[in-house]
Amino acid sequence: MTKNNTEFRNDEAILDVQDKPSFQHWLVLSIQHLFTMFGSTVLVPLLIGLNPSIALFSSGCGTLVYILCTKAKIPAYLGSSFAFIATMQLLMKDYGYPAVGQGAIAAGLVYVIVALVISKFGSNWVDRILPPVVVGPIVIVIGLSLATTAANDAMLHNSNYDLKYFAVALFTLAVTIIFNMFLGGFASMIPVLLGIICGYILAVLVGIVDFSSVAQAKWFSLPAFDVLGVNYHFKWYPAAIITMAPIAFVTMTEHMGHVMVLNKLTKRNFFKKPGLHRTLLGDGLSSVLAGFVGGPPTTSYGENIGVLAMTKVHSVWVLGGAALFAIIFSFVGKISALIQSIPTPVIGGISFLLFGMIASNGMRILVDNKVNFELKRNLVITSVILVVGIGGTYLKLGDFQLTSIALSTLFGIILNLVLPQQAVSERKN
Repeated sequence: MTKNNTEFRNDEAILDVQDKPSFQHWLVLSIQHLFTMFGSTVLVPLLIGLNPSIALFSSGCGTLVYILCTKAKIPAYLGSSFAFIATMQLLMKDYGYPAVGQGAIAAGLVYVIVALVISKFGSNWVDRILPPVVVGPIVIVIGLSLATTAANDAMLHNSNYDLKYFAVALFTLAVTIIFNMFLGGFASMIPVLLGIICGYILAVLVGIVDFSSVAQAKWFSLPAFDVLGVNYHFKWYPAAIITMAPIAFVTMTEHMGHVMVLNKLTKRNFFKKPGLHRTLLGDGLSSVLAGFVGGPPTTSYGENIGVLAMTKVHSVWVLGGAALFAIIFSFVGKISALIQSIPTPVIGGISFLLFGMIASNGMRILVDNKVNFELKRNLVITSVILVVGIGGTYLKLGDFQLTSIALSTLFGIILNLVLPQQAVSERKN
């Protein structure tokens, strides 16, 4: 493995952001990230009535666009966004994909416009509105808000509790922890991949894997492209723009939350270098591209950030490799179907650890920055963020919905700006 010593290195990382793994290690590490994001990325198109292959293609291309826009300085993977699902379902029902595509492009352009504004006027305001007392709880929320998803994946089969499913999930979790704690060398970098493989084998043995889709799939098939100007003619869909574009401001808060986690993991400040404008630009252009080719809007994935936290492999080469594999597999029907056949308890078992890793990094932010919880303002800010975010509280106005992560972030920012440093009862006379 080649290590880059020309700039700052995080000595806690096995492979830092610019470090390049050997070819064989690169393949395995990238496939680990592919497996991690696959379930969520293909679930979104299934829920709105699109072919999963186009979501794979657009997520892979979008991730490469993001890496290019951020000068290959940020290890992140972009997959299908869940924030737009309800709106996309309505648009698909009333107008078909052309409206969804136009909405995805509009949402992406909102990111681009905000990125241009930040590029012009700077992002120093980020430190003012997002100090550690706000950032730490938000990162905790990002991890723990996904806890219910992990638990449901682990326990439920067709919405009913299934002990066999739970046993597979616990086995997957146990072997992943064992691999993470007791293996050395290269094997210690791929505990997630090894855990998924072992969990999948057990799932096959207990009979909860359906191979019918693998048997029916073709070896080679083009992704289900739905290209503007090729598959359909341009037409204005005001409803798509009005309903999807505002959601971009919601997902921006989640985007910044993920960047905060990556800042902590890599011991860098990506808000300043390469800059928040570049991270937003990459995320926005990814959604624009997805809208042009037939996919859903994209966003950075917490699941893959969890892998970074667990393995301490932060190489952007690895994330770029995962993107390339996603593009390739979008053309290989058999492989896509095989990965898609991984049952939910395997993913749930892995998620217990991955989502917890994200939350733990939030607690670490609070500890490392010595946030004083004897001050009432810090207790108030943290308490509101945690309960609103983890509780799943959301604000809904018509078709517009502010997710729990976005709402808790908004509350945290407002409280941080309006609350005094000390409560009246804490001030010395």
